[in-house]
Amino acid sequence: MQVRDGMSQVVLSVGPAHTLRQAARMMSAQQVGAAVVVDHGQPGIGILTERDILDAIGADRDPDSERVADHRTTDVVFAAPEWTLEQAAETMVSRGFRHLVVIEDGEVAGLLSMRDIVRCWCAPARARSGAGTAGR
Repeated sequence: MQVRDGMSQVVLSVGPAHTLRQAARMMSAQQVGAAVVVDHGQPGIGILTERDILDAIGADRDPDSERVADHRTTDVVFAAPEWTLEQAAETMVSRGFRHLVVIEDGEVAGLLSMRDIVRCWCAPARARSGAGTAGR
């Protein structure tokens, strides 16, 4: 399976001037653990994860005044849609993060989380056994 098979194509993006609380609310509403940060004043893109927000609050930062720009990760590792899920998982594990921004033709094409990978790997086993579909 490839990254394109597991990635979320609908990607939440937030701006650098959003507060951490605003970003957290948007992430919660979309039920995602990461958002792409687009800053038209800076080259490249960043990512804000639930861990970034948790670290800020754990350090007694005020989520109503702290800005996304000060807590995003700018050293983003990108994946290509053609990568295998194994390549993506190995990259995540070796680099210590749980989300990859997927780039195709220079544009954000999606976001892949560790949960997406596990879901893909478990889906064929569920389909073979017929389990996991009743009662949902």
